[in-house]
Amino acid sequence: MRKPAGIQSDLVSWINKVGAHVVDLISSIGSVSILIFSAFILSFRRPLQFNLIVRQLLLIGVNSLPIVLISGLFTGMVLATQGYHQLKQLSAEGTVGGFVSVSAVQELGPIITAVVLAGRIGASITAELATMKVTEQIDALEVMATDPIKYLVVPRFVACTIMLPVLTNFATVFGIAGGCLAVVGLFDMNARFFLKQASGYMFMSSVCVSLIKATAFGMAIATIGCYKGLSVSPNDGAEGVGKMTTGSAVNSILAILVIDFFLNHLLYTILGMK
Repeated sequence: MRKPAGIQSDLVSWINKVGAHVVDLISSIGSVSILIFSAFILSFRRPLQFNLIVRQLLLIGVNSLPIVLISGLFTGMVLATQGYHQLKQLSAEGTVGGFVSVSAVQELGPIITAVVLAGRIGASITAELATMKVTEQIDALEVMATDPIKYLVVPRFVACTIMLPVLTNFATVFGIAGGCLAVVGLFDMNARFFLKQASGYMFMSSVCVSLIKATAFGMAIATIGCYKGLSVSPNDGAEGVGKMTTGSAVNSILAILVIDFFLNHLLYTILGMK
């Protein structure tokens, strides 16, 4: 039987570990907050670096468009198929168009797009910046009196903030189109009736909610990706780059879900939006 002193020592050790993790979490949240604030302020400070921003708009937005469209299309088809079977039990299968419209616009459109970009763009940003940090290219920028946040973070931050709402709109349109194709092809529903139902449940406030969420998600993906990339130590090498890249995607997806919860509570419960 273990002595009380041994149990007490294990308990103290466990509390110390938990406390260390909590302190690290709070420190990381503070560092990310400082980074996002700095990136936002520097976005309006000259020089505006339009060439770098346009390049990131191309990489983040245009190059991600095919995978976003495919994701949106099949998400709408899944929504329509599942929604039709569930609503049929209530003899309300005629409202499947409204169900797909509301789900795609308010929730799944922004979230699916953000999750896809978190895996594709967030991880790419982290890997690129982490590699630059390991190879001491960022130190070289500082030696040349170039602010790494202004030169590296701001273009990616601005591009993600702009392009994620744009891509979300494309994903939403293709989601509704996919839902229409599914119900017309599988359940012989009239396409015009489906689209009439979808438009009847689509409000301007819902589109505004979708764009607000997408903007917040874009800012979170860019900030976490840049923070993880800049947090790598040059001594970590390739292993550190891999760990940070994986952590960036996971943390971005978690941040998307957390932000979505708080925005839902703020926009729907407190502000009373539809």
